[in-house]
Amino acid sequence: MISGLSHLARLARAGFVFAREGVFALVDTRMLPLPAKAAIAFARLFERPSARSGHGRLSAALTRLGPTYVKLGQFLATRADVVGPVIARDLESLQDKMAPFPQADAEAAIMAAFDKPLSSVYLTFGPAVAAASIAQVHRAEVEENGERKTVAVKVLRPGIERRFKSELASFFFIARLAENWSAEARRLRLIEVVATLARSVAIEMDFRLEAAALSEMEENTREDPDFRVPAVDWNRTAREVLTLEWIEATPLNDHATLAVKGHDLPTLGRKVIQSFLRHALRDGFFHADMHPGNLFVDDAGNLVAVDFGIMGRLGPKERRFLAEILFGFITRDYQRVAEVHFDAGYVPRTHSVENFAQAIRAIGEPIHNRTAEEISMAKLLMLLFEVTGLFDMRTRPELLLLQKTMVVVEGVARALDPKLDMWKTADPVVREWIGRKLGPVGKVEDAIEGAGEIGRFLGDVPSLLMRAGTLTEQIDTATRDGIVLAPETVVAIGAAEARRNRWLTAGVWIGVIVLIWIAFSMY
Repeated sequence: MISGLSHLARLARAGFVFAREGVFALVDTRMLPLPAKAAIAFARLFERPSARSGHGRLSAALTRLGPTYVKLGQFLATRADVVGPVIARDLESLQDKMAPFPQADAEAAIMAAFDKPLSSVYLTFGPAVAAASIAQVHRAEVEENGERKTVAVKVLRPGIERRFKSELASFFFIARLAENWSAEARRLRLIEVVATLARSVAIEMDFRLEAAALSEMEENTREDPDFRVPAVDWNRTAREVLTLEWIEATPLNDHATLAVKGHDLPTLGRKVIQSFLRHALRDGFFHADMHPGNLFVDDAGNLVAVDFGIMGRLGPKERRFLAEILFGFITRDYQRVAEVHFDAGYVPRTHSVENFAQAIRAIGEPIHNRTAEEISMAKLLMLLFEVTGLFDMRTRPELLLLQKTMVVVEGVARALDPKLDMWKTADPVVREWIGRKLGPVGKVEDAIEGAGEIGRFLGDVPSLLMRAGTLTEQIDTATRDGIVLAPETVVAIGAAEARRNRWLTAGVWIGVIVLIWIAFSMY
């Protein structure tokens, strides 16, 4: 009961901030039931006048609510299926620029992480040069082989884990309520959305895992032209502290400086697109937060990526899915695009492949009547995911993260070259992957892999047969004797269910009362 009330109080505060910032104006109320319409109309009474005509309402509200909500907004920008394309675009522009925490706290965190005085870890340790929702970055110096070397030091915000834990519990609470009451919420799998956010945040707050992602990306891209990542200083990296090579490079969004240094902006735009597609298709491992603040260009013209807290992974099936979809649209083979969805199991077989191909054609044909600079691959993929909703395609988090990253990458590339032809840029990377994986060499590799899978299966057959025999005995016993619950267990279950429903109803009404009380006490 107390836990539920605390969740409702936190959510009521968030609801009030959303109301003040005009967030509820973004909700389309036409399809909502009358009570929901009335609740939104009431909430809009508290809008600030300046919020009614402004943009970025949700971004502003999340920034006011603090680091946890900023991270939630960044995450929901990857879930256009949940929040809709308009809100997702608003959240993509969310500025993750927070006030830095005190220098003394950062130094204390480093000494605690390594159990050493600060001077034993770094020769010099400067003030924060950037601050975000989870951590901030300092410039420091270390000694290696008798030489001073500049490094970047990322330090976790003090107390951020505890705050995330309590507020994520509130997100789980509201997701469970929504799924209990709404079939649409169950289709969108809101509990799984929150669980994915929780896993993502847990990974981001352990800098050893970010260091591992950097190391893996370095191995994957070691031979790549025009792309690199900073080196990890493992000796000065811990759960709360990450030390990296300091990058002397120009931010990718500083177009004027890039031009002065002689870099060709359209070429850089093509590098961004092709590097991302190469990582996604070839490696199945890609940087999933490639906004301009995380991309730099060194003097040699190489792209340098930083901040590997959010990474995307694609299995062999998902990589083939992506490649064949892109190639199908490039060649206008809509039947093949539809078949790929069915073959991958993303669209239930209860639907018609031909009808789905017709829907895909409705998306693809208009792009072939436009000039190259008017065609958005990212927008096309977003429309594709909207159409698949009509055909009961369940949410695929890994594909949505891919789609979100492609939206960002395409925006970055088009800022460098407004006339960028996405299809011509993607074509060589996609064709190379398809030729490699679906050609003769790929078929031989698939055959070898299949033989290995058969061998592993045959090796497991004895244990599988033993488990099957045990399961058969258990089923036979259950069928003959039935599954018996003790009377006190049945009574306890009934009492618990009644108690849960009673407190749930009371909790919802208390939440509404708390929201009204907060509104009138503050204004």
